[in-house]
Amino acid sequence: MKSDENFMALGEIADELGEQRGPSRSEVFVYVDIGSIDRERKTIAAAQTIAVDAAPSRARQRLKTGDVLVSMTRPNLNAVAIVPTSLDEAIGSTGFHVLRSKWMVPEYLYFLVQSQHFVDAMCAVVQGALYPAVRPSDIGAFETRVPPRPEHARIVDKLEELLSDLDAGVAELKAAQKKLAQYRQPLLKAAVEGRLTQAWREQHGEPEESGAQLLERILRERRARWEAKQLAKFEAQGKAAQKGWQDLYAEPWLPNPLTLPELPRGWAWSTLGQLTETLTSGSRDWAPFFDRGSCTFVMAQNVRPWRPDFSFRQFVDPPEGNRDRQRSAIRKDDLLVTIVGANTGQSCRVPDEVEDHFVCQSVALIRLANAALSEFVNAVLNSPEHGQRQFREMNYGAGRPHLSFEQLEAVLVPLPPLSEQEEILKQFEVSLEAIADIETQILGASRYVAAQRKNILQAAFSGQLVPQDPNDEPASVLLERIRADRAARVGAIAKRGRKAQASS
Repeated sequence: MKSDENFMALGEIADELGEQRGPSRSEVFVYVDIGSIDRERKTIAAAQTIAVDAAPSRARQRLKTGDVLVSMTRPNLNAVAIVPTSLDEAIGSTGFHVLRSKWMVPEYLYFLVQSQHFVDAMCAVVQGALYPAVRPSDIGAFETRVPPRPEHARIVDKLEELLSDLDAGVAELKAAQKKLAQYRQPLLKAAVEGRLTQAWREQHGEPEESGAQLLERILRERRARWEAKQLAKFEAQGKAAQKGWQDLYAEPWLPNPLTLPELPRGWAWSTLGQLTETLTSGSRDWAPFFDRGSCTFVMAQNVRPWRPDFSFRQFVDPPEGNRDRQRSAIRKDDLLVTIVGANTGQSCRVPDEVEDHFVCQSVALIRLANAALSEFVNAVLNSPEHGQRQFREMNYGAGRPHLSFEQLEAVLVPLPPLSEQEEILKQFEVSLEAIADIETQILGASRYVAAQRKNILQAAFSGQLVPQDPNDEPASVLLERIRADRAARVGAIAKRGRKAQASS
């Protein structure tokens, strides 16, 4: 590309100096800083109105319509914009390098600094690790092809035409992504309320075991296991079962049938406590075992909606005989709920076996009496209109939200027959897979649009986007005029300097 002689540095083309002074004494002024730039749309989206006495020290550049602003920090983010008429005379941050030229169409410069060639060139000279930035001289040193002046307008017109079409496509893709994200919530709501399987239910008729019968069976089995454990304890201690020991069984929370909405045929209301065999959280006394060993202490940041994320690991190494080790160990099908802090109520199910993972004190471990229920209950807990709504209503503690075990046990759970639970989850999974497929297509389309934008800008600034007109004044004449103007100004500055020295 450099075989073309019509190249010049930005510092030579766009070297008109702006006024480096702060706001006037008026009560307020309009301020544009780097945070005002919408990096995706390349526009000034959030200019601030600030009182003069609150003016930041960087508020030192008076802007004009058509100025091209280039953020000097983190050039890889390409925070650039052009000043619209509505922001004429606004004050800009000195964090911008301002491109202003009497030789170039402003929109031409605006599109130029969005090109990948410019971004790559700036990233190659960036300085600083914590606050990576380029200098005005780095931007000024960037060399670009200078086309004939009439071609500037043709290039800008074509870019605006092509890129506006791409921008419209991007807007449609983002709208589709937003709709997909919003679709998950009503889909989950329909799943746990039975509307997703209404046709299936009508087709299959009465289930072999209704939700009410399933709940009765769970409660019987739950009590039978508790009694078996108590008898085993008596035997291990060499004692006979004491009279009335069965009365010590803690009955689970019961739903109030008078306050509950009607459920589909064959469903029943239950509480999480009725379905739970074990409810616990981690130990308070494991601080001496932190940051050692290979066991994982599951923290609140590991509990994510629907599925846990174990990529973050807090290591812990409790001794084998520690009394809390077995109690807080996680198994497949366990439900985890954050019960302390900003993410209180966030819930997930452990889908696979994990080894040596233990919950911390801010995470509740819920082990259901029947593991086959775990994925459906997980859906209920994650539904915005069911579990999540109940958690929001139950939260207490203004500065540090909490959920108690009693509150968890009182969470209402609609309980369909097991056969319908399987169908609900199957249909829900199919719908999620369809959503994922569409998201993949949208992601592919977004990447294609981004690549097309790069290609269009590259073509524009390499002389390949619009045809050249032999009737245009040659670019070499424009460059000679620019160089002559610069030489005259340099000479004038030197002359003023000699006069100043002579008078002193």
